Amino acid sequence: MNRHVGIIGTGSVGTSVAVATLLSGVASALWLHDLNMARAEGEAMDLAHGAAYYPDCALRTASLEEMHQCDVVVIAAGRNSRPGETRLDLLRDNARVAADIGRSLVGFTGTVVMVTNPVDVLTLVMQQSSGLPPERVLGTGTMLDTARLRQMLGRELGPATNSIHAQVVGEHGDSEVVLWSSAQVGGLPVRQWPGWSQATEERLAREVRDAAYEVTRRKGATNHAIGLVTANLLRCLLRGERRVLTVSRVQIDAAAQALGLQGVALSLPTVVSAQGGTQVLLPQMTEDEAAALRHSAQVLQQAAGSLTAA
Repeated sequence: MNRHVGIIGTGSVGTSVAVATLLSGVASALWLHDLNMARAEGEAMDLAHGAAYYPDCALRTASLEEMHQCDVVVIAAGRNSRPGETRLDLLRDNARVAADIGRSLVGFTGTVVMVTNPVDVLTLVMQQSSGLPPERVLGTGTMLDTARLRQMLGRELGPATNSIHAQVVGEHGDSEVVLWSSAQVGGLPVRQWPGWSQATEERLAREVRDAAYEVTRRKGATNHAIGLVTANLLRCLLRGERRVLTVSRVQIDAAAQALGLQGVALSLPTVVSAQGGTQVLLPQMTEDEAAALRHSAQVLQQAAGSLTAA
């Protein structure tokens, strides 16, 4: 079975996605594209030299037109955030890039995965500019925030990260919402863990929210963890695993409308299969969590509106 993946943008993030994808063995072909094609060629050559150490994969550069032959196209094009800058500060620059790429993908029959920040608004821009159905345009959304939360809970409480079940929803950014009411360790709610407190929740939520800023302040960009996250998402799409992931997509169902999320791209638990993000699940939330999620949607609506107003 052919499993073709294209990556548009071969900066630090796109290259980390490529490395993680190659090591995962999920792709039978990996094609790279960049506005600077010499850079894409250099990355393809460099990665190909390590072919003895990852599963067989046809690796080369490709044009935007050739990307239509892929099953999944990952968008990692655009600039990274600068120290002291929020993800939404990136919006205007990267929205232009996303819209141009989206127009080049009109008629594409696969799934687009948006990685470039601010990922939620750019997922909306990509869906609108490409004309693809919402389930076929997914952002990595709060998958990374959820992974950070689980890692930090494991550090705090002791159990292995993969034994912790907790989710971040909403914006991949400052208005994100940690669903503490449903967080569990081995079936035990974290709020029943010995020594747990409101102060612990506030501290960990702040650490998760600020993690990217802390990494960027030290090394200039975040790239390795998002590479691993994206490779995991690609595996679910290409193998049709039907796993529930906190991906971002344009919300259009009745449940989203009831919460004031209609037409906004943000993260909710979503069944991811070969057909894309096909079923959005609305988790149980406290009234405070639901209010915070509505606020997150409003933040994203305002950001998207600022593009229209410009």
